[in-house]
Amino acid sequence: MSFDLVFFGGTGDLTWRKLMPALFQAFRHGKLPGGGRILAVARDDRSDADYRAFIKERFSEVEPSKRPSDEEFARFAELLHYRRMDLSQPADYAGLKAWLDERGADTAVLYLATSPHLFPVICEQLGAAGLNGPKVRVVLEKPLGHDLASAQEINRVVRSVFTETQAFRIDHYLGKPSVQNLMALRFGNALFEPLWRRESIANIQITLAESLGVGTRGDFYDRTGALRDMIQNHALQLLTMIAMEPPSTNDADAIRDEKLKVLRSLKPFTAESVARDVVRGQYRAGTADGKKVPGYLEEVKVPAGSHCETFVALRTEVQNWRWAGVPFYLRTGKRLAARDAQIVVNFRPVPHPIFPGPTLANKLVIKLQPEDGLELHMLAAKGSGTSDALAPVSLDLDFDKAFPSDRVGAYERLLLDAIAGRLNLFVRSDEQEQAWRWVEPILDAWQRDGSSLKTYAAGSWGPAAASALVARDGCAWAEEQ
Repeated sequence: MSFDLVFFGGTGDLTWRKLMPALFQAFRHGKLPGGGRILAVARDDRSDADYRAFIKERFSEVEPSKRPSDEEFARFAELLHYRRMDLSQPADYAGLKAWLDERGADTAVLYLATSPHLFPVICEQLGAAGLNGPKVRVVLEKPLGHDLASAQEINRVVRSVFTETQAFRIDHYLGKPSVQNLMALRFGNALFEPLWRRESIANIQITLAESLGVGTRGDFYDRTGALRDMIQNHALQLLTMIAMEPPSTNDADAIRDEKLKVLRSLKPFTAESVARDVVRGQYRAGTADGKKVPGYLEEVKVPAGSHCETFVALRTEVQNWRWAGVPFYLRTGKRLAARDAQIVVNFRPVPHPIFPGPTLANKLVIKLQPEDGLELHMLAAKGSGTSDALAPVSLDLDFDKAFPSDRVGAYERLLLDAIAGRLNLFVRSDEQEQAWRWVEPILDAWQRDGSSLKTYAAGSWGPAAASALVARDGCAWAEEQ
């Protein structure tokens, strides 16, 4: 299948840090379809050769195992092309259309790796130039809007130009192999599904922790914050995959219909419940990896006195028959004690213990990063002496070791899916808008009450209030258990 893949924002950080390395890995693995061209567009004046040299230089910054040899890059670079474009000029879109029509590839994927405020103007210009035919797909990078109103406006413009099946709203967490295994775990095996309900599960915790600070992105991050950056998209998508009902098929809309039902079943927030069930924090100076690091307000390009949150922990419930009364705890933050993304499913304890010693409930840990795998924690007899006491043990499955030759990165998988037209791992507009609808009362409450911001030391696990949040239910975060 021949394809043309066009990156708007072709010289931006996302393109050279994430997208080009992912495409190279697909090329290296032999998974990129033949007959493809990759076109970067941006405002700079560059030749194809200049752009290829730019990407080669940037590849020196990726991790060593993913860097191409000179021979590999020379072959990959044959796919790379560059065009100068002013995104507000219709003539430049006409020139792009002529470039694409000259060869007439089977499909054209237009990836908007730009600021979201440019999405409407780009889509309108694409439509005016006739770059919205049935062979065209548009990929929209997150964050899709800043709030519900802006998201709805972006979606209105996108729908006026493209059909829903042509629009690929990307959330790179959905491309992680471990996240894909959530579907396999639940709907490809008979083991857990009978237990996947309120009668057996005490609570579910989703943690997306980062040990790094905001670095040089202080101006961007201060306009976004942890709630918009991680909870509204990544964390809620994980929650829907954990909580959804079994879809009737593996079809994209069957899956996304069930995810939407979960979002619509989330307990809505009020001003009172935001104060009670949401913790908002900002890191101050501390120690990370044995080194002293500055607080958020001392970071580059962060405005003085900013109330931007770098940490969020919240409690919610899915109000349906399967999950009624089961707390879901979501947590994310920067400058935390470790880089750790995981989902912990805590099962209820046995109803009547018969063995001496402490009784520990079973738990399933779904590890997303830095490791990728599953841990099942249980109790077993020691087999030593005459004591009946049990000891904790765990079954540990490392997916990278189980499937060493088949693992692909998140962006690699999603780019290949966009080229192939597979929508299963992309977000539908009604999902995305419902997620904004759910978080908006939190944003509104914070706008009214700046005093809700807590502080926490860099290198810790966040404000003490986050531990108190789960302790109210007699629970503890995974690292405190």
